[in-house]
Amino acid sequence: MQKKYNIAIIGATGAVGQMMIQILLERNFPINNLYLLASEKSDGKKISVNGKDFTVEVLDGFDFNGVDIAMFSAGADVSKKYANLATKNNTIVIDNTSFFRYKKNIPLIIPEVNASAISEYKQTGIIANPNCSTIQMLVAINPIHDVVKIRRINVCTYQAVSGSGNLAIDELKKQVHAYVNNEPLISNVYPKQIAFNVIPQIDKFMDNGYTKEEMKMVWETKKILDENIEVNPTTVRVPVFYGHSEAVHLELEKKISAQKVKDILSNSNSGVILVDGYEDGNYPCAANECEDSNDVYVGRIREDISTKFGINMWVVSNNIRKGAAYNSIQIAELLIKDYL
Repeated sequence: MQKKYNIAIIGATGAVGQMMIQILLERNFPINNLYLLASEKSDGKKISVNGKDFTVEVLDGFDFNGVDIAMFSAGADVSKKYANLATKNNTIVIDNTSFFRYKKNIPLIIPEVNASAISEYKQTGIIANPNCSTIQMLVAINPIHDVVKIRRINVCTYQAVSGSGNLAIDELKKQVHAYVNNEPLISNVYPKQIAFNVIPQIDKFMDNGYTKEEMKMVWETKKILDENIEVNPTTVRVPVFYGHSEAVHLELEKKISAQKVKDILSNSNSGVILVDGYEDGNYPCAANECEDSNDVYVGRIREDISTKFGINMWVVSNNIRKGAAYNSIQIAELLIKDYL
C-alpha cells in the first residue's frame, strides 16, 4: 500500500496556491491530509478545484506538527516568519518566494536541471523554488549546456500579468474593458497601464540600473546551472494573462548548428517540446501551446548571424504551472520518492 503524506499549502487562495492544489490532484499525489492556509480574511473560504471543495484555515497559529511537506507561496514576508516554524516541527518546506533563493545553504531546484542538489535540504529543511522566468529558460538550455558549454546568455522576457498575482489579472481585465468603452484606465498594480501596453520594469530598480527581476535571472542561473555563465536580461511585463515568453540568445564555447540544437532538445526527455519550423505559425505562443501545460516550449531556433558561436531561440511556458506550482510539485514528488 502506497504511503500517504500530510501536505500544507500556504497562500492557498492565490493564483499559485490554487494551481498547486489542482496539480496535486491531476498527478494523484498520495495525500493523507491537505491543509489550505492563508490570512485571517480568508478563514473558512471554500476553494473548489476539479469539483472538490476545500476549506481554508488561518496560517497564524497553525500547528505544523505531523505535516510532511509545506509549500509556501504567500510572499517573502510570510516565508520569513513561518518557514522556520514549520521546519522546527520536522516539516520540509518548499518555498516559492524569493526569500530563501540566494542563501548558500538552501538548495535552489529545477528538477530537470539539478535534481541531485535536493539532498542539501537536510541542512535546513528548506528547498527553494526558482523564479518563473529562470525556470523555463534553464529547462530549455540545460540540454544544450550539457553538450556545448554556454558562455553568455542575452535574454529578453515578455511576462504575463499572472506573475503579479490575482490583483494584476483583475487590473488587466478592467483596463481592457475600460479601454474599449472609452473609460478612464486605473492603474494600481503597475506604474503605467498594462492594457495594450508593454512595461519594461518588473520589480524594483537596483543600483546598477537593472531591476530585481532581471538580477534574479543572473543570480539563479549562476547558482543552478553554472557560476561561470554571464547573463544579460531585460524583463518586460506584457498584457497576457498566462504564459511567459523569452527571446534567448546564447553564446557558446564552440560552433553548433541549429539542426544540432533541435536534435538535442528533441531527444532530451526533459520537459521540452519543440515547435519549430520555417512556416507561418510553426512556433509556440503563450495563449496557444502552454495554457494548460506543464511543459516548456521552444521554437525559432536559428544560428546567430551576428556572432560565430551564437544560437537564438524562443521559449514559452505557463508561469503559474511550470514556473511555480508544477515545479514545486515535482520537488515534492522527488522528496517522497527518494527521501521520505
